[in-house]
This record gives sequence, structure tokens and C-alpha cells, in this order.
Amino acid sequence: MGRITRQALWRHMVLWTCVAGWAVGLTLGGCARLPYVTRTVHEDQRVVVKVQREVEPTSYTHPVQLTSGEIASLLRGFSIREQQRLPLRWFAEELPPKPLFREDELQALAPHLEQGLQQVGPNERTHFELRSPGFNPEYGRDTIAGWMAVRDPYLYITIEYFHTQIPVRKFDNYDSNYPLPPPTPKDYILYFEPGRFWSTDEAKARAVAYRQFLKSGEAGTAPR
Repeated sequence: MGRITRQALWRHMVLWTCVAGWAVGLTLGGCARLPYVTRTVHEDQRVVVKVQREVEPTSYTHPVQLTSGEIASLLRGFSIREQQRLPLRWFAEELPPKPLFREDELQALAPHLEQGLQQVGPNERTHFELRSPGFNPEYGRDTIAGWMAVRDPYLYITIEYFHTQIPVRKFDNYDSNYPLPPPTPKDYILYFEPGRFWSTDEAKARAVAYRQFLKSGEAGTAPR
């Protein structure tokens, strides 16, 4: 039997500690149920769009007929910043939010979101990933990921990752028994311009009054 390195031993200890904590969590609080993927609309090295089914019944007004130009115009209005706790929040608020997507990203993503929104049902949502080479392409990829849904008159979007380095391998090169899970999704604050279309629904969730925006004449499709 080969020698077990101190690093490998430590990783096994961490792994089994996590497993034990997960088992205790199941015992005390039950297993958290999350939306799950039912089918893939599109997948290549750049863009992945899938259909996810909500666990609890919803009342989305799907499917939705939006062109890729309309979707790009809507997404072009979004900007984002990471949610920070005090005191880091004071410094974060000094900086302007960043555009959610670059123009080349919009052109790559929007056509597949158009297909996704046409294929979802009332209890489903469209999940997307936009991938680029990471800092170390052999290790990870730069990822923007989240989901989109429509409940008239609102369009909802939630971002899970914003330019986050996601591992491309499933396991550590030094220990094939040690998995490399993706990082925990962060909390983000989204903004939309023009701000008068950034509304709050009856459940106090933020969303875009997308039909009003598209009819307003301010939904240009040219790059900004």
C-alpha cells in the first residue's frame, strides 16, 4: 500500500466532516428541495441553456414569445453588484454597478434564451450559463449563470454567478476521491435602467415590467 500523504489525509478528513454534517442536517431538518433540470435546450463551449422545473407549484405565464433582439434589449438594461455585509458594503456602494453582460455576451446568449422561453411551461424556468476561459483555463472557466422566468407583466432574473471561476474538472488531480464542487452562489443586487420599469410585484420580488419597457420606444437593440 502506498504512503498516504498528509495533504490527502487532510482532504479526506474534510470530506468526511462535510458528509457527517450533511447527514446531521438531513436528520434534523430534512433535505432541502431545489429546482431540477428536465431537459437541455442548447449546450456548447460558450452557452448552456436548460429547462428547470420548480419544486413548488408556480404560475409563470410560459411559454413566452420574445425575440432574441427583445431579450438582448432587456438584458442590456441590467447592471449588478455583489451583496456585501457591513463594513465592506460602505466601500462597495462607492463604486458604480457593473453591466451584467457585454455586447458580445448578449449576442451569444440571447438567441438560446429565446428558444428556452418558448419551451418552458408554467411550472418551469429557463436556466443559463455563459462561459469564457478562466484565469487558468485548465482549471476553471469564467461563468455567468442564473435563471429567467416570466409572470405577466413581469420578467424575473436571478444571478447565481457573476464572472465566477468554476472548476472544469470534477475531481482533484492529486486525489481522485476528492470532489471539486462549484463555489457557493453569491448574493447579488440587480439594477435596471430606465428605473421606472424596475418594479416590485405583489410578493415584493423585484422584476422588470417588460411589456411596458418594450413598448416604450426605449428598448433599442443597438449596442450601447
